[in-house]
Amino acid sequence: MTEQQLPSWADPSVSPAELDAQGMSRRGLLRRAGLFGAAFALGSAATPAFAADRRVLGGEDPRLAYLVGDHHVHSVYSHDAKYTFSQQARAAATYGLDWMVFNEHSNFGHAYYGAKLEHAEILKARAENPRQLIFQGLEWYIPAAEHCTVFAAPGPHETDLLTQFELAYDGKLLGYTEGSAGATDTARNEAHAVKAIQWLAEQRRTGYVDDVLVLANHPLRLGIDSPHEMRNWRDAGWGGGNDEASAIMIGMEGAPGAQGAALPGWRGATSIRGEYENKPSAQSWAGYPADAYLTYGGFDWATATVGGLWDAMLSEGRLFTITTNSDNHRTVFDTWKNGDWPAGQNFDNTGKLPDPVNTDTPQPGSDFWPGQFSRTHVGVTGYGYRAVMAGLRAGRVWLDHGHLLDGLDVRVKRDCDHGAGVTLGGRLRVRKGERITLNVTVTTASRVNDQGILPQLAHVDVIRGAVRGPVADRDTWQAPDTRVVQSKDVSGRKGTYTLRIPLTAGDESFYVRLRGSDGKRNGTGYLGAAVDPRGPVPHEPGNGDPWADTWFYSNPVFVDVVGS
Repeated sequence: MTEQQLPSWADPSVSPAELDAQGMSRRGLLRRAGLFGAAFALGSAATPAFAADRRVLGGEDPRLAYLVGDHHVHSVYSHDAKYTFSQQARAAATYGLDWMVFNEHSNFGHAYYGAKLEHAEILKARAENPRQLIFQGLEWYIPAAEHCTVFAAPGPHETDLLTQFELAYDGKLLGYTEGSAGATDTARNEAHAVKAIQWLAEQRRTGYVDDVLVLANHPLRLGIDSPHEMRNWRDAGWGGGNDEASAIMIGMEGAPGAQGAALPGWRGATSIRGEYENKPSAQSWAGYPADAYLTYGGFDWATATVGGLWDAMLSEGRLFTITTNSDNHRTVFDTWKNGDWPAGQNFDNTGKLPDPVNTDTPQPGSDFWPGQFSRTHVGVTGYGYRAVMAGLRAGRVWLDHGHLLDGLDVRVKRDCDHGAGVTLGGRLRVRKGERITLNVTVTTASRVNDQGILPQLAHVDVIRGAVRGPVADRDTWQAPDTRVVQSKDVSGRKGTYTLRIPLTAGDESFYVRLRGSDGKRNGTGYLGAAVDPRGPVPHEPGNGDPWADTWFYSNPVFVDVVGS
């Protein structure tokens, strides 16, 4: 593969005059991190050895730059999508993405034909534009459940891994879908999903592929991803290790794609952001309330509910990353439609849809282009495919909608320590009663987004939850000791600024995570005002303009309390 080139904003040979406002902002962030130029290209900022040693108090993470990406993009190599590979890649570049994953739907046509055809396009694109990191992936139909993104590091077996996995473990191809049979087969299907993740972990362990990651997609859209299944996938994905370094099943979409689904007047009076328009069915897990099938500020109920399912998993003391993405099949207001099949051809015998044709008339759609609205930011110490995967696995992740922020840097440190401290996904080791500080550095939006709005952050919320270890009931979806503990009004603040928020270590370990919005749509959180007084709320059906209700979320930082 062609030697990787830095993105323009990180390349010293690209003059400032050639960058737009956001590119300049990102270059400034890189300079402040001390990674501009060769330091970033070589990935030279290593994590100090003691950061991984939990016997040592404190902790220090590396200086980071953040690469922006999308792990859920479809092309004509998915049976239900519309755009060519090149159309999606060009759009991603236009909207400033550094990395993207083409995760085409499982299908016999894909396994036998499409995956290899797409791989040839990916190799060509990597050679022609080495500034753009393009992964090949698969949208796996989980036996007895919803979907997952599966993708591997580039290498000689990246495509073979996906097709072998697809044929051996895909729920749709095997008929191992939720509700396909009785309780006995449901147990079989759930067990097969665990075996599938274990098989992927083994391919990484043996070196068949350098790396592989799995993320659950739109987990509460149908209500068939039960809490115990998600915990089982997470645990299987640890690959036999005892910490996050061995994880492959690393998290879930905190916010689904299809964020344009409820633009007023576009898809009808019942439309909901994310296409979360379902009701509980016979296949749904019975423990979810009906409200779980909605999005809140565009985010999945499992993530948006303070003290909900995501917090219940974090309260066990294990990292579970959230992401956001486009899930792009059909972009809102575009004028393209699927072309016609040549005589005698279909997806099963070609693995590829006909290229779309332009009608000059807006067509039905719910999605945005990759990077147009939803962005996942991954903290890295160098530029490249494995750096992105390492950042995702480490949980150095924050996300935003509507280009709400240019930058976010989060560090937690003991007041008695020097240095920057521990960042997103990391662990700080402290004594009981120690004073610590949460430092949140915000860089506000430097240019208007695609809707012509210059986003303005209104508040930053600090969410704190107790860490109690593994739960006895693996279907638990509540974390009763998680709540919003502080909310900082930042209305009108511009540029780069740091919030310094004091915290105290109590009797037990805990985590903190962040959330914030443009302040245009807030209300009492799902579990009540005492837990979340000013959180995201569902929109009125058919009236969910996503540009008027934008949020950012961050992964947690864990604080391990070790005694007096």
